[in-house]
Amino acid sequence: MTAWQTGPRNAITDVPGIRVGHSTDRRNATGCTVILCESSTAAAVDTRGGAPGTRETDVLGLSNLVRKCHAVLFTGGSAFGLAAADGVMRWLGEKGAGFPTAHRAIPIVSAAVLYDLGLGNPLASPAAEDGYRAASRAKGGAVAEGSVGAGTGATVAKLLGAEHALKGGLGTASLLGPNGIVVGALVATNAVGSLVDPDTGKLVAGPRGTKGRFLPLPEALARRTEALELTPGENTTLICVATNAKLEPHQLQRICTQAHDGFARVVVPAHTIGDGDIAFAVSMGTLEIPANDVLTVGALAARTVEAALLRSVMLAAGMKDMPSAADWRRR
Repeated sequence: MTAWQTGPRNAITDVPGIRVGHSTDRRNATGCTVILCESSTAAAVDTRGGAPGTRETDVLGLSNLVRKCHAVLFTGGSAFGLAAADGVMRWLGEKGAGFPTAHRAIPIVSAAVLYDLGLGNPLASPAAEDGYRAASRAKGGAVAEGSVGAGTGATVAKLLGAEHALKGGLGTASLLGPNGIVVGALVATNAVGSLVDPDTGKLVAGPRGTKGRFLPLPEALARRTEALELTPGENTTLICVATNAKLEPHQLQRICTQAHDGFARVVVPAHTIGDGDIAFAVSMGTLEIPANDVLTVGALAARTVEAALLRSVMLAAGMKDMPSAADWRRR
């Protein structure tokens, strides 16, 4: 094999055992996305942004007991949206999924939020019933992308404020590696930064200029003023990588780091004080691999994150006077 091939669906659901469901509220420009992974064998998380909003991430720490989860939830609504995890937990509980205890199984739902209150209704956020709905809709196969689920109210390229921003969204991708390895990624892109194709250097989404032009990063940074100070917590990119390779939690922790490498090659600048960027990694543990192939899984993770990020903005639809990158290029 001279080049990695995309999976049959080019989605995180190409990893056996992974299912994805959305709850989308277009009227209020918010929503949530759940990645079900009930049979996962290990999980890890790496937070790089300066303003994260999370739930059940400490449980994945290497020094702790559980170090796995049964679902990963991405949700809009800022910290209010964490309520959606209650619904995912209830749905999993009804199915008997969870960490075994003496009295009942306890579902572990690791969740992270993004801030979408500026585009839609700031008083609306995903609630428990939205999380339950997303979980009940989760399936394998094709995954809806763009302005759906957690990407519904996402925006990007905000270095010069909302009046120059573009619509962000949700994207997914997968790659097939050697020896049966499958790696998939799903992202919700709501970044301060611009998006660049790392293969060509082409600006895919940047602050809006005139006549369909994107402002290059040097120009955007030069035009910034004190009035454009980044507000912590109002931006975030959420990443989840999954693989069929059987990996230990400490190996998955390194996969999270490499997922952030892919993120930083596409989103510029990345990991700012105004972002809550976070990456999860999940092993479904169905494929034994040689120790040397762990490096390959990491490289595949970075690459699938790059592809998913680009898809998240290329497939986004404009909303509430916020054009998509495609809309703006056509002007």
